Amino acid sequence: KNGVTELTHIYCELMRLGAGVEIIDVGGGLAVDYDGTRSNANTSMNYSLDEYALDVVYRVRTACDEAGVDHPRLMTESGRAMTAHASVLIVDVPEVARFEADVVPTPETVEQNGDELPTPITDLFDALDRVRRDGNVLGVYHDAIAARDQMQQLFGLGYVTLPQRAAGERLFWTIGRAVLEEARARDEEHEELDALRELLCDHYICNFSIFQSLPDSWAIGQVFPIVPLHRLDEEPTRICILHDVTCDSDGKIDRFVTGEGVQSVLPVHPLREGERYTLGIFMVGAYQEILGDLHNLFGDQHAAHVRLDAQGRIRIDTVVEGETVREVLEYVQIEPSRLLESLERDAERAVDEGLLSADEATLIRARVRKAFDQYTYLRADSPDG
Repeated sequence: KNGVTELTHIYCELMRLGAGVEIIDVGGGLAVDYDGTRSNANTSMNYSLDEYALDVVYRVRTACDEAGVDHPRLMTESGRAMTAHASVLIVDVPEVARFEADVVPTPETVEQNGDELPTPITDLFDALDRVRRDGNVLGVYHDAIAARDQMQQLFGLGYVTLPQRAAGERLFWTIGRAVLEEARARDEEHEELDALRELLCDHYICNFSIFQSLPDSWAIGQVFPIVPLHRLDEEPTRICILHDVTCDSDGKIDRFVTGEGVQSVLPVHPLREGERYTLGIFMVGAYQEILGDLHNLFGDQHAAHVRLDAQGRIRIDTVVEGETVREVLEYVQIEPSRLLESLERDAERAVDEGLLSADEATLIRARVRKAFDQYTYLRADSPDG
């Protein structure tokens, strides 16, 4: 409001000086309610479009009337607010990495040569035993942290062996999993357990590049609504963070919109063998695709232009194929034709030297040629999954 008022006073002064200005451009900045809370959070908006428009018009009109100048035409550039809802990114989840607590050490499996177990190891066994019979799950967790810290110190001094430390680490994470389960069963919320929940959650590997298709998630911490697109009548029983298929450790998403606001984990369903599982990442229509930078040489993804017809039916107008390996390599001045020529020479030399058979060389050449014309992302019908 203050900015529009100041801008209008400048307009009025320019008019008084004879500049003949006809338009006030109030720029962008119209918020987008990414998390659905309608609050003053950075990922939301605590005003409506009507309120925004009324404030702009009222401030301009009032200042102009007081100065006795003609009202200007108003222009806005609210690109994000206009386009954010126009696109959804759909990614499949080909793989998951999860913490498994199926094999729990016992004192007998950890003892070596009849030696007495180090004190922190016995303390961890005691903490595991007390998780479900002790009403103070947070206290048990604190004891486990202290025992683990002491175990690591003793390991550094040579008083704990490597197998003992490995068993202690598994005990600690098993305790952590049991603490979270018990806290959930007791309907207890502890802020200290949030970090533990994130450490023990699943890691869903998604078939896309954050830097190419969702750069604002990495660059400015933008939160996008993400939901599973399958099994919507089934309650999610796992929690996860998302990783892309790049080699970059920053290629992950660990802030999600949930019913409880922005959380560090996403509720999902467990993956089923042989069954496709996809996630929808919504409200990505503002700048994401155009900001993509070919990070790790992942190109544009397949795109479909979808609309609702007059009868409310979904229509796919256009399908745009994503970029191929050949196209992406050419962007960075790597010529696939020259690579193929070099491969031909190397293959012929390998056959002459008896390192490859003629059939093997032919197969290698055919696979490389085919790879250049394929999608840069994983394909369900490819040999690699």
